[in-house]
Amino acid sequence: MAGMDLHLTVNGEPQVFRIEPGDRLAAVLRREGYSGVKIGCGTGDCGSCTVLLNGEPVVSCILLAAQADGAEITTVVGLARDGELHPLQEAFLEEGAAQCGFCTPGILLTAKAFLDRNPDPTEEEIRDALSGNLCRCTGYVNIVRAVLLAAERMRGGTA
Repeated sequence: MAGMDLHLTVNGEPQVFRIEPGDRLAAVLRREGYSGVKIGCGTGDCGSCTVLLNGEPVVSCILLAAQADGAEITTVVGLARDGELHPLQEAFLEEGAAQCGFCTPGILLTAKAFLDRNPDPTEEEIRDALSGNLCRCTGYVNIVRAVLLAAERMRGGTA
């Protein structure tokens, strides 16, 4: 089997990676130094490997890398801009929404895509949106509070 070049824009930077036909996107990103992409279950069930593919959350551990050719990928590192944390990242820090941190990148990226679609969510809507992201350390209370706080700030509120 011959490899191929994978063309991506990762966190705003054009990249070309050499891949094999069966390579999964999460494994390629980690191999290329994007350590914020976590691999938990390897079956797409836990959400730890979530990245944004053209703005939409995808579980990258089951996505063939070749399927992402030409796409724009955002990892958790890409949320920060010009050295400033994204409001979601700030709110997670303030609300103590991360414990071990393994699931946090996937949750942050899922929440970002969700808030882009729904800037004024209810607690129930947040819980539903994050239902594909499993966390073994928290009861999700601080995570939901952090997303609510970030939503308020992103809408221009003073929370």
